[in-house]
Amino acid sequence: MTVSDSNSPLARREALRNRRDQLQRMVEIRGVENRIQKLFAEGHVRGSTHLANGQEAVSVGIARSIDPDDVVTCTYRGHGHALALGVTPAGVIGEICGRTIGCAGGVGGSMHLVEPSVGLLPTAAIIGAGLPIACGAAMAARARKNGRVAVSIFGDGSANIGAFHEALNFAAINKLPVIFVCENNLYGEYTRIQLSTPIEDIALRASGYNMPGIIVDGQDVDKVAEAMAEAVQRARRGEGPSLLEMKTYRYSGHSRSDPATYRPAGELDRWLKRDPINIFADRLIAEQALSPGGLEQMQAETNEAIEQVVAEVLDSPAPDMREIFAHVSGESPGGDQRWSFWGR
Repeated sequence: MTVSDSNSPLARREALRNRRDQLQRMVEIRGVENRIQKLFAEGHVRGSTHLANGQEAVSVGIARSIDPDDVVTCTYRGHGHALALGVTPAGVIGEICGRTIGCAGGVGGSMHLVEPSVGLLPTAAIIGAGLPIACGAAMAARARKNGRVAVSIFGDGSANIGAFHEALNFAAINKLPVIFVCENNLYGEYTRIQLSTPIEDIALRASGYNMPGIIVDGQDVDKVAEAMAEAVQRARRGEGPSLLEMKTYRYSGHSRSDPATYRPAGELDRWLKRDPINIFADRLIAEQALSPGGLEQMQAETNEAIEQVVAEVLDSPAPDMREIFAHVSGESPGGDQRWSFWGR
């Protein structure tokens, strides 16, 4: 399957059963994010954007390990997670460019992607906001006895705020079916982890809440998926939450125009040598699931298809200003009439 396919998000999720399609999805994520950066520079994106190029293995490893009925919360650095879960490139790029073709109709933007059909709850711009929301989703799943799990994806910086500790404590006490996934890319915005956190491994904090704390190579999609599968099975068995720490790295700066000059010399080069796309492509070649040169062909075809999506997005309309309030309503004080804040 390629980025140009007009498949539904659910069909895109199903495609992740195939290892070659997992690589293609990682290539797609990288290509879309690179194009988003160009769209921002070209003036097509309002607000900010936060890329996660280099972290594709985490996104795809999580997506291939859970069911579409499970739910996921993630941060404003969530383009890759949305694409991995099945949101179409047109849905992601369209939303970021503020067009009606976007997954939220163009009113959410880069920080507020959503797709209920594949379990993606609205992404949050507030640091750590998804942690307690995932606990709520896990409580709902247990109350309904539907066997679903919730996944909360957050950054290493979120591990230092109250919501992190409250969520892990609450989930542990109640043995909620939730998996906490920390993407430790070494930087909380512009601050390196050793300047804000007294421990190197976030997973160590799990012991304080009597749950497994697992350190995972976040550059290896198979290792991500293996760790996730075990945590998901544990949650479905009613044995409670897990904390998974994905050791990964973002190749870009914190947001849009950040050149990341605060990084030590040579650090980026060291992580580029462990590019998750190259690691997985080499493995597929060894498995004879990909021919030599197959990655380059896949990248070229994907980038060409992304350009077609971009053209479609830029040709689509922006939402009417009234759409801001289209889904905001409440009960009138004196009766049952529904009213919109725009027209009150």
